[in-house]
Amino acid sequence: MTFPAELKYTKEHEWLRLDGNTATIGISDHAQSELGDIVYVEVETVGQLLDEGATFGTVEAVKTTSELFMPITGEVLEVNERLNDEPELINTDPYGAGWIVKISVANIADVEKLLDDAAYQTLVAH
Repeated sequence: MTFPAELKYTKEHEWLRLDGNTATIGISDHAQSELGDIVYVEVETVGQLLDEGATFGTVEAVKTTSELFMPITGEVLEVNERLNDEPELINTDPYGAGWIVKISVANIADVEKLLDDAAYQTLVAH
């Protein structure tokens, strides 16, 4: 299981990669392994400004459906369209091709409130 050091993480198992004022969001390697084979991703929040903790979509696995939560406040700019035909990218490449959304960050300082890789590894180890 991998925990890239350049990412920030949430207790709900989302990750965030900051690039200027845009953040890419997905679910962690730990989360995808817990969910199992992902078969469908639904995000219908493009263009919406969502608060930290708000649901921005769902991920459906063979045995369960899990809500996706905003790590920080921002406007959903883009959804990874490849997931429509290849939702399994979240399983095979959760930190790369399996990203889920890109957002415009409302307040860059909010990113510092998220967990670093060491804190997230501690969280999932328990």
